Amino acid sequence: MGEQASPTRHGVHGRLSPQRARRVLPIGEPGQAPIAAWEPRYRRSVVLSDVFATVLSVTVVGLLFGARGSDNWQYLWVVLGVTTVALVLCSLLMNRAWSPNVLGHGADEFGRLGRGLFSAAVVLALGGLAVDSTNIRLWVFVAIPAIALLSFPQRYLLRRFLHKSRKEGKCLLPVLVAGSTETARDLIVRTKLAPHLGWRVEAVCTFDGRGDTDADLEGVPVVGRLKDLAGHVRRGGYRVVAIASDPYWTPRRLQELAWNLEGSEAEMVVAPVLMEVAGPRLHVSAVLGMPLLRVSAPVFSGARRVVKEIVDRVGSGLLLTLFSPLILLISLLILTDSRGAVFYRQRRVGKDGKTFMMIKFRTMVKDAHKMRGALANEGFGPLFKMRKDPRVTKVGAVLRRYSLDELPQLFNVVTGSMSLVGPRPPLPEETEKYGPDVRRRLLVKPGMTGLWQVSGRSDLPWEESVRLDLRYVEDWSLTLDAVILWKTVRAVVTGQGAY
Repeated sequence: MGEQASPTRHGVHGRLSPQRARRVLPIGEPGQAPIAAWEPRYRRSVVLSDVFATVLSVTVVGLLFGARGSDNWQYLWVVLGVTTVALVLCSLLMNRAWSPNVLGHGADEFGRLGRGLFSAAVVLALGGLAVDSTNIRLWVFVAIPAIALLSFPQRYLLRRFLHKSRKEGKCLLPVLVAGSTETARDLIVRTKLAPHLGWRVEAVCTFDGRGDTDADLEGVPVVGRLKDLAGHVRRGGYRVVAIASDPYWTPRRLQELAWNLEGSEAEMVVAPVLMEVAGPRLHVSAVLGMPLLRVSAPVFSGARRVVKEIVDRVGSGLLLTLFSPLILLISLLILTDSRGAVFYRQRRVGKDGKTFMMIKFRTMVKDAHKMRGALANEGFGPLFKMRKDPRVTKVGAVLRRYSLDELPQLFNVVTGSMSLVGPRPPLPEETEKYGPDVRRRLLVKPGMTGLWQVSGRSDLPWEESVRLDLRYVEDWSLTLDAVILWKTVRAVVTGQGAY
């Protein structure tokens, strides 16, 4: 899907295909986008996978459930099938489900795919009402859900393949960062820690053209000063120009830079001061000819929260029913493995600072808390963690490895003290040390899973765990919840960070 880039001082040679090689253009002259060969290839793969899922689902549904009772059922099947395929693909196109800006990262890709399929179902249903057709129900309530069941996993597998390639140093977008040394350093560190996002910082421009040394910043070459940025972009062929905070960047200079970059077709990205606010809370609008970044308040009530509450209660009830034989089996194994109760109850802090008793399967020997003083804490922050805790039983080690000890928390979700997805449930002594910013974690219910669990769990530094919880509170959406639940399955199976 991608090819290894060969880095150079200005990051251009070996990155673009021969067909994309071009002369350096003067400022203002139109040019071609410096797009690497893997980008259109990956987008083609996504489009073809959606087309395949749509055509296959419609064909199978039509053949299995088509209205064979009618004299002209074959004609009806062809007309309705072709109409469904055309509507779905047009809807995905109109909802920008194939936009290069969202493919391969973020929850927005899956959100647009879902909106596209839902829009197609609504249009198809309205069309059926208009022509008074009863056959349309098959395509609305069977065919389109079948497309979703096939297209979402396909997108996920393609993304996993892309992320694997990026971790190997392939399929990365060459980035030039322009800003102060502090903000540029922060952006470089973040991109190195998250290669799956697809950025590789290959050059830096600072106000005086210097970094940690005269030549580089965090190992990335400093190629010049901010005032010469447009020229460096054209010579380097960078895919992204990331503008980081610096007093040099006045509105006028940013506007002139945007004009000067028009011919290069490089994407200009301006990092906002609100680094941890993103997603549905950010809106760009024009007022009096000025682009304004509107930041809406985080949503802690309303229709979407009602939907989340319903999903929590109904989903946890169904999961308890589904896993009841497993819960019974685990209970018997715990009783036969060691003395003590089956369940372990611990006081945790929930929404608005209210405490509740969190339920888990017991994974340690009886009176394990009395042995804690003699053990060394290997965890981060106020959390006590040990990779090989001698208090953990044989059955408990297996339960922790696959997060099965957390199954009883479904009872907490059913009763309303927890959610399926949310921040990590903190201990009372932990919340006593919270500052005003960290206390924002308590604005929503804690969850059985969350960004902290799908990002490394106990392997995460304390500060990173807190940052992820705050990010969830600030940027919550139903789509984000769905993505986290999907990723939780992989995190549980691999057992990363579980001990």
